[in-house]
Amino acid sequence: MAPDVKHQKWWGWGADGVPEFNYANKPAFAPFVKENLGLDLANAPVVGPPSLDELNVPESRASEDDLAGLRAIVGEENVELDDEARIVHWAGRSVRDLLRTRRGDFTRVPDAVVYPGDEEETRALLAAASERNWVVIPFGGGTSISGSLNAPDAEERTVVTVDLGRMNRVLEVDEHSMLARVQAGILGPDLEGALAARGLTMGHVPDSFTYSTLGGWVATRSSGMQSDRYGDIADIVKGLRLARPGGVVALRDLPSTSTGPSVREMIIGSEGRLGIVTEVTIQVHPLPEHRDVIAYMFPTWDKALLCMHAVARSEAHPTFTRISDAAETSFSLSTQKAPTTTLKKASAFGQEKLWDFLRLRGWDTDQMCLSYVCYEGSAKHNAREKKIGKDLVAKHGGIVLGGSPGALYDQKKFDTPYLRDFLLDRRTIGDVSETAAPWSKLAAVHRRVREAAGRAFDQIGRQGFIMCHMSHSYHAGACLYFTFAFVLGEDADDLAQYDAVKSAIQQCFIDCGATLSHHHGVGTEHKPWMAQDLSEPGVDLMAGLFHAADPGANLNPGKVID
Repeated sequence: MAPDVKHQKWWGWGADGVPEFNYANKPAFAPFVKENLGLDLANAPVVGPPSLDELNVPESRASEDDLAGLRAIVGEENVELDDEARIVHWAGRSVRDLLRTRRGDFTRVPDAVVYPGDEEETRALLAAASERNWVVIPFGGGTSISGSLNAPDAEERTVVTVDLGRMNRVLEVDEHSMLARVQAGILGPDLEGALAARGLTMGHVPDSFTYSTLGGWVATRSSGMQSDRYGDIADIVKGLRLARPGGVVALRDLPSTSTGPSVREMIIGSEGRLGIVTEVTIQVHPLPEHRDVIAYMFPTWDKALLCMHAVARSEAHPTFTRISDAAETSFSLSTQKAPTTTLKKASAFGQEKLWDFLRLRGWDTDQMCLSYVCYEGSAKHNAREKKIGKDLVAKHGGIVLGGSPGALYDQKKFDTPYLRDFLLDRRTIGDVSETAAPWSKLAAVHRRVREAAGRAFDQIGRQGFIMCHMSHSYHAGACLYFTFAFVLGEDADDLAQYDAVKSAIQQCFIDCGATLSHHHGVGTEHKPWMAQDLSEPGVDLMAGLFHAADPGANLNPGKVID
């Protein structure tokens, strides 16, 4: 049977029934929002998503002949024409997707959603698409925020979304080589749960972990929060299988090879333009004995950045290193719950005493930056690495806050996307843009992107807010992850306002010598900057690959490049 998608929100992030973001028990949050966005949460009108019944869902254009062909391949019960299933699958979860979905601007909804049960059915679907001239869009968890799942608005051909939700098993584990062979449709929690039962972990934890799939991570060149230790998805993938109309590309689980340009690298990040990933062989690791997330505080962003650069150069090898700039630190502190127990009240009192102490030391508490570093391993290993971290933090003027704030961060790390839905209900945009650059450029990128966003807010006449954290450290540089927000104007085009801010940030990445996207892929959102990111000859080379692999433009057309 086809997986039940009714539990997924068709209008927002995650599963239906998950309580919305609650600020009633966070006394500093509403004042923070009022100060930084001009939004009075107590009196702001709340306009939630409409009922799907109120919207005009386009009818399926699939002919009876098309449907008969699909049913012959996957079985009648695995072909879905239901309106809600088609809307769940019509787009990802970008701000553009959600704005259009909430107002019923569905344009080109898939004509059918199909659920293949194995690789052969997937390959047969692609062969039929080539023969019958269908458009095929692969679908994992639907969490894309870069426009990777939409059919082109003007597409006239039959559009078939291929949901890999039935292909969700761990097939084999080679514990001697520490490799696992896994079907591409498996969700993050299910994969980690199956590995944990064997005392293993993949270690790949993107923000979308709860609702995204292994195949989606490969298709979009994902990076997880713990990439400092476990690597990006391109480091983790050791072999894979890609279904194509004419057969299956089978790449064996080899540690390294020197057999021409890397076909594996061509497939990773191709977003369905070359075929559908059906199976992946991943590197796995023993579950660590201990996991310690330690919080630090730095007097300024620049000092924190220099410290994390030193950590990357040191003998310590943390699982992740993260710094929130002053704006994100203030936001994080505003989301703290009011203390209700004597112990928590004492802790809050202690925090205020700490702030007073730091002010006496000459710190400007408006410039403070919160940092988290995760250490994993044996007790002896972690103690050694924490000592290295503590010494480097002290050398750069920071202080150790300890493990309690770090444990809270670990518990809440997947909650932020729900805040975006909360804001959209109040006609407020909240979105992200991320990049990567060499260490020597990070401070300038941070400064210039904030300035560019400020000019864009002025351009659209809105009060706006932007914050940033550094994560995903490498030997040569790191990722900067920006979050911005503003209240939509009443009489203005909401997408035009959004585009003005988002485009200013993306263009600033390019102008600063940073990358267009570190781990959210390209889709359609980032496509306009690809020539600047890769050079015109680089785009020509990629276009030649896509055209040669898919001359009929049947495989997720319009993504990455035109």
